Amino acid sequence: MDIPGPSGKILVAGSGPAGLIAALGFAHEGFAVVLAGPEPSGKDNRTTALMNPALVMLDRLGVLDRIRPDCAPLKVMRIIDATGRLIRSPIVIFRASEIGEDQFGLNVPNAVLLPALLSAVKKHDGIDWRRTLVSGWDLGTDKAVATLADGSTVEASLVVAADGRASPAREAAGLHARTRAYPQSALVLNFAHHSDHAFTSTEFHTETGPFTQVPLPGGHRSSLVWVVKPETAEQLATLDDATLSAHIEERMQSMLGRVTVEAGRQIYPLAAVSSLRFARNRVALVGEAAHVFPPIGAQGLNLGIRDIVDLLETALKNRHDPGAPQALTTYDLKRKPDILARSSAVNLLNRSLLSDLLPAQMARSAGLGMLGAFSPLRAFFMREGLRPGSGFAALAGDLGHSRQK
Repeated sequence: MDIPGPSGKILVAGSGPAGLIAALGFAHEGFAVVLAGPEPSGKDNRTTALMNPALVMLDRLGVLDRIRPDCAPLKVMRIIDATGRLIRSPIVIFRASEIGEDQFGLNVPNAVLLPALLSAVKKHDGIDWRRTLVSGWDLGTDKAVATLADGSTVEASLVVAADGRASPAREAAGLHARTRAYPQSALVLNFAHHSDHAFTSTEFHTETGPFTQVPLPGGHRSSLVWVVKPETAEQLATLDDATLSAHIEERMQSMLGRVTVEAGRQIYPLAAVSSLRFARNRVALVGEAAHVFPPIGAQGLNLGIRDIVDLLETALKNRHDPGAPQALTTYDLKRKPDILARSSAVNLLNRSLLSDLLPAQMARSAGLGMLGAFSPLRAFFMREGLRPGSGFAALAGDLGHSRQK
């Protein structure tokens, strides 16, 4: 017997990376998709570290081969405590080879990722792209109706809210989120360096937040996310190239030799956004509509792509009404543990960096010290960082193997 194709229309609100991936994902599975949001404009100098599972999704959507030549593999990731405080953690090094992987993922320039996604969306016959914002919502029990800024309306069985941290779709659905502004901003730029980065990313922990170098293609260029106080970010951004290059080289302990900053500095204020529920009233949250936290541990868009993968799986199991209450309950229950665990861990680590309290410093040092010294624990966290549940699966496999001996 033939399985009928999906019949519920999907409205994706938001045309950033998460919205574009969601639209492509649902269209790839045969859903009729309406994408609502203006075409992104402006240059984004940031990069996104996409882990292997996220790359699998991009490969399914036909995007990976297009971006791969302009990306750098992430083979080694290390954490260095550069706080200068009384209690400091040892250096922790994570190697993809320890868990049988060639790489953790790829560092993708946003200026490469976004055009590739835009091209794929424009070419897909199953996506009706309305290049305007949603101005109003009517969320009923049997359908959702969106009024667009151009006066047209769209009816859908399911709304995928990918409309950012201030998500109007989230608010319309009654999925209220808590927002916490951090006394931090991220200075983002790219820089060249004398020594080869050897596909290694280094996260320096400082008293104001992480200072994270991530490799770019070619061996002698990297991207930087430097988290500092907002006033410090403004001061750093106004420095001449030579002075800022010297500051970065000093902060990196000359690990990559002489540094030369490139044009295109950007500043982003940091905040945390958390929702207690992730789906309700025909609306499912993905990406920053569901979770926002500081740039630690390369979790942001990776977590958003896992949102989309789980939502797709749920929708296909409820193909005639993917926005039905039972479908949204399933999605909410599936995403909650992953989102809460990741966001809580990142926010806790970030707060521990900002805290002068001795217990917070001791706890952070002890935790990182255990990761550095105990390889099975390190392997567990690396596996969990890539694929939630895979660390526990590996432990279960090891225990089962031990019992058979």
